[in-house]
Amino acid sequence: MIKDTTRGSEFHIADQLGINTLVAIPAIGRKSQAPNPDYNAEYFIYNSNDDTYTCPQGKQLTSNGTRYKGRNYTFKQYKTKACKECPVRDQCTRAKTNGKVIQRSQFTQNIQNNAQRVYKNERLYKKRQALVEHPYGTLKRQWGFDHIMTKKGIKAASADLGLMMLAYNLKRILKLIKQKKLCFTNVKTAINHLEMQLALILNCFYAPKKSFSKNIDSSINFIKIRKIVFLRALIGSFETDCRCTPF
Repeated sequence: MIKDTTRGSEFHIADQLGINTLVAIPAIGRKSQAPNPDYNAEYFIYNSNDDTYTCPQGKQLTSNGTRYKGRNYTFKQYKTKACKECPVRDQCTRAKTNGKVIQRSQFTQNIQNNAQRVYKNERLYKKRQALVEHPYGTLKRQWGFDHIMTKKGIKAASADLGLMMLAYNLKRILKLIKQKKLCFTNVKTAINHLEMQLALILNCFYAPKKSFSKNIDSSINFIKIRKIVFLRALIGSFETDCRCTPF
């Protein structure tokens, strides 16, 4: 499975299900970086046998066993008294009192497993960036769809996104026809896919009607908004000069 950045808990679930993820590795925030990047936490080696870390200077960081609560996770803290006399302390940490502190959550190993897969499959991940990110980049940056217009549940949001994608796919098909990169058979197949996509979107249109059965005006407005979404996406797609490299 290849996707954008995600929380550690999702890595954990994926590993339990036997799913090999290839997810973007977020950059380390400035506050978490060491003055010298060679002493960032990623270069501290975790020893699973005795639950300790070894720093680049060969010193051992230990935990008191306490698990602290984060927003959606728990973590341990690892540190060492050797920081006080360490000759490279100024390169390793900006902390004035406790020295270097490493935090390890219950999802750290899952996150590291994903990172290793990304490094080993760099070509596959770059292919994903070229194929998958292009449509979203066009929708968000060029057409201005950086949020969902209606917020009436997952089906409503799916309908909005479906209309945007339908407009994108239609423009893509027309562009390929103009460039003579699609034969008649492929065009017919592409149109069939668009019909299937439209059928799924229409299902999202009418499914929420039950919740509006007591208010006919709200139900009508519910459909009208989606028509506006589709027309805006379609008009925007043809008015915008697409300068992205075709995938």
